[in-house]
Amino acid sequence: MTPEALSGETLHHADEIAAQLSGIGRLGVAYSGGVDSATLLALAVRAVGAENVVALLGVSPSLARRERRLAHRVARVIGARVIEVHTREAENPEYAKNDAARCFHCKDELFTRIGDDIVGEHRLDAVAYGENADDATRHDRPGAGAATRHRVLRPLSTAGMTKQHVRDVARALSLPVADKPAAPCLASRVPFGQEVSPEKLRQIDDLEDAVYEQGFSDCRVRHHGDIGRIELPTDELPRAMEPGIRTALVQAGKEAGFQHVTIDLDGIRSGLFSLQVVGKGASAHG
Repeated sequence: MTPEALSGETLHHADEIAAQLSGIGRLGVAYSGGVDSATLLALAVRAVGAENVVALLGVSPSLARRERRLAHRVARVIGARVIEVHTREAENPEYAKNDAARCFHCKDELFTRIGDDIVGEHRLDAVAYGENADDATRHDRPGAGAATRHRVLRPLSTAGMTKQHVRDVARALSLPVADKPAAPCLASRVPFGQEVSPEKLRQIDDLEDAVYEQGFSDCRVRHHGDIGRIELPTDELPRAMEPGIRTALVQAGKEAGFQHVTIDLDGIRSGLFSLQVVGKGASAHG
């Protein structure tokens, strides 16, 4: 991490975050390893010192194995300690039924666990999470309601930092996730109204791991019962049809428990199911 490289607008944003955190002795950062939470974690370390910041990583079947590994690697670069918070949202029928409030129940479980088990043990004065200013305007972020309920701070959003601002700061800090694509939780791959279960999440995780092993830069595996539908960046679609790669993906899908493996010619559509449920349509890499 290179905080000395901050200058101009990136330094201004970093100082804005430091001002918000002034007076906080010990801070917990709800952390996923994505660019938003990693940048917030790095700026918190800059502001109050690594010894006073803990990264709180929610761990459940909806967290992809590769994302868990990456989160630990990035935290080591930042110099922050990671505490894994094991959550049980899958045991909540309101979460499992997978309606538009699913993200609320997930975040509510995480923030409840942090409040019940972590704040006192680690003497935290506050907890923050990585909502950015763009997130604050989106219609499909019900998890923000859980943050309000639990009085979780949102320094990036409060400072007016958009996703682009966050990436600019991450690049200035030399964070390895500065250009990382969005990586929503595995439950986002199950269509709304269809039950989320640990078994479905395991199938998705297994097949996505196999896709990344074939060298693709990004992917989503949408769960449609017996069908695993793979979304890839459109410029990488031709590679999926190479005989060796196609065979490997079909075999991995069947080993994961799918009877059929398909490639979506529309490519990746981030937030597809949530956008559909509110009737907004979907846009590539939205």
